[in-house]
Amino acid sequence: MPKNNNKKIEKEREKIDELRSRLTNVIKDDYEDFYLRKWLKARNFDVNKAEQMFRNSMEYKTKMKVESLLAEFETPEVIKKYLTGGFCGHDKDGSPVRVELYGHLDMKGIMASVRKSDLEKTKLLQCEWTVQDWDRQSKKLGKRVDGLTVIFDMEGVTTKMLWRPGLQMYLHLVKVLEDNYPEMLKRMFVVNAPAIFPILYKLARPLISEEMKNKIHVLGANFENTLLQYIEAEELPAFLGGSLADPDGNPRCATMIGQGGDVPEEYFLDTKDLYEYMNTATIARGDKLEVEYKVDKPGSILRWEFKTEDYDIGFGVNFIDNGNTVQILPTKRVNSQHVAEDGSVTCNNVGTYVLYFDNSFSWTRSKKIFYAGEVIQAVEDDIVKSEINDLIEAGDWKTLEEKFETTHF
Repeated sequence: MPKNNNKKIEKEREKIDELRSRLTNVIKDDYEDFYLRKWLKARNFDVNKAEQMFRNSMEYKTKMKVESLLAEFETPEVIKKYLTGGFCGHDKDGSPVRVELYGHLDMKGIMASVRKSDLEKTKLLQCEWTVQDWDRQSKKLGKRVDGLTVIFDMEGVTTKMLWRPGLQMYLHLVKVLEDNYPEMLKRMFVVNAPAIFPILYKLARPLISEEMKNKIHVLGANFENTLLQYIEAEELPAFLGGSLADPDGNPRCATMIGQGGDVPEEYFLDTKDLYEYMNTATIARGDKLEVEYKVDKPGSILRWEFKTEDYDIGFGVNFIDNGNTVQILPTKRVNSQHVAEDGSVTCNNVGTYVLYFDNSFSWTRSKKIFYAGEVIQAVEDDIVKSEINDLIEAGDWKTLEEKFETTHF
């Protein structure tokens, strides 16, 4: 064994011993070095940071009553029915496999129907199940089983997924995993990546740790062959290239993997919190509101969301071309008083785009409106492009995007 490797092992041993000595008041004597090393690795073997991470996690898990979660937490019905994803087998090392159907997730509907703590507890529940599965698999196979393989299926992803509160919540739940179950994720395979993947990655990038980036692998059109290198066919759902199916033959394994879908309004609670970040305006009877956005790069996306307090409103999108108004999205009346309307357009030309709210048809009522809009610039950052190419197996984004699913805006 090389001397440098011996020195590395010796240094790690010293740090594990030091971390153990600092945590004697909160861990049992039989707490394995293998798990202490995970906390150290998650903080680049900085003992101070690893200790703080461990203590923060202990405090958080106590607050969330993790020890009794599996036995006592009653998962809300809407989560059972509409939260996507599930465990469906094991990889060739014996580690559990989880499939996430991101493109079928109605995060806005979920967030309108449950508390943030319910989503956090659900994530903790998944993590605790994984830890228990490691123990079961280790006994079954006669070796230590660890890690989690995730297949992140982006089939069906559209610009609706650019809704920032939903994206931030999803990444927050990923952080719950990272902060409390370090080194749980072994690898993540991204399949069916859409045309907007670079934009989603750019938005999510500040919240994704370097350690997480190293575990993400974006697969091209023939992803089935790669998945089968790591997962036996009988452990991989048929719709992903394996042979696993439900008892009734459903290749999507709906009995194991939540299929998602739009959350019915009957589940909605008080949705005011969802609109706190929006601007507000009152449009007088017979009047209109025009909100301008400057687009500097072709291929950028103009995204909007709005809700009226009581009544419908006219809405359209225009482009100002040399002083002339060009309709991009024709104005029509929208029933936005119940649920927020959202959408987007791809801006092929640079210039000024206008969100047009029309109340000219109403001669008796003014309308209070909550609205938000943003321009999400096309990805031109060389660093971001380089990182995306590093994530892609066998090629780069430019050569693979034609084979990926095309997102329809």
